[in-house]
Amino acid sequence: MSSVQLFTAMRRRLLCIALSITALALTGAQAHAQSDYPTKPIKLVVAFAAGGATDIVGRLMAHGMEKELGQPIIVENKPGGGSNIGSEVVARATPDGYTLLLGTIANATNMSIYNNMHYDTERDFVPITHFMSSPSVLVVNAALPIHNVKELLDYAKANPGKLSFASSGAGGSPHLAGEMLKLRTGIDMLHVPYKGASPAITDIMAGTVSMGFMTAAGVLPSIESGKLRPIAVAGLKRLPQLPNVPTMEEEGVPDFEVSSWNGLFAPAGTPQPIIDKLSKAALAVLAQKDIQAQFTDSASTGVGGSPEEFRKYVAAEIAKWRKVAEAANVKLN
Repeated sequence: MSSVQLFTAMRRRLLCIALSITALALTGAQAHAQSDYPTKPIKLVVAFAAGGATDIVGRLMAHGMEKELGQPIIVENKPGGGSNIGSEVVARATPDGYTLLLGTIANATNMSIYNNMHYDTERDFVPITHFMSSPSVLVVNAALPIHNVKELLDYAKANPGKLSFASSGAGGSPHLAGEMLKLRTGIDMLHVPYKGASPAITDIMAGTVSMGFMTAAGVLPSIESGKLRPIAVAGLKRLPQLPNVPTMEEEGVPDFEVSSWNGLFAPAGTPQPIIDKLSKAALAVLAQKDIQAQFTDSASTGVGGSPEEFRKYVAAEIAKWRKVAEAANVKLN
């Protein structure tokens, strides 16, 4: 071997050794950063306006989790685009555990209804912990001669074209719930979208619209006042606040669950030790009796579970609503 060849071989060997040392140093630094996490404030993006139901849950959980983690959790509201604006921000964030998303059912339904999505819930996020779930209640105007699902179906068949259902906006879960009822039972109803749940509930009470699937917490006051009549709960079990109102399955419509839910998500690629720390902190908060009591008071349930359980739930929700959206041809730009 010539001196030139020997020199070249030695350079290559030294370079390989240097690269290996650098890689080991980086790996060690990353492991150290993960074990020390968090060392600075965490940002929790809520993709809805401040003061709404989702924002309230986000701030409640953030307050509890920051005590568990020892660092502030700053809630940042980024509403718009049916939650797509805030979700996209987190999908593009550095996967280091310092930018998180309060994901909701919209992150499942949006996958099927929007034509131009800039993120994919299953590809771009890691589900961490399922925070809460609140079933929808099928309510009708109190003046209608409808007291149960059978009477609703009979009325729809006897009065074709007369029934309408309100939603809080096109493409949201109240809209898709109505479409799912149409698909499952064959009845005809006109969809009337509103800009939010409050005006939708107001018009159901006024009789402008016949009915709607509304989140339990939002309609309980109107039910208690007698202005709305609940005929079924779109959950897996009856609500403690409405013990005499059967579930949709009890009323003869099987496999019919519509629940508003939310939970914690991180950008894809976030290291597993960080995911595990965040999940542990969230579960500790959800286990607190006062937190569970606050959820119960709002006709909701604190869920919990592992990251893998939450991932499977989100995947099932995406698949369920995709079938409904495609069958009903629900699409938004």
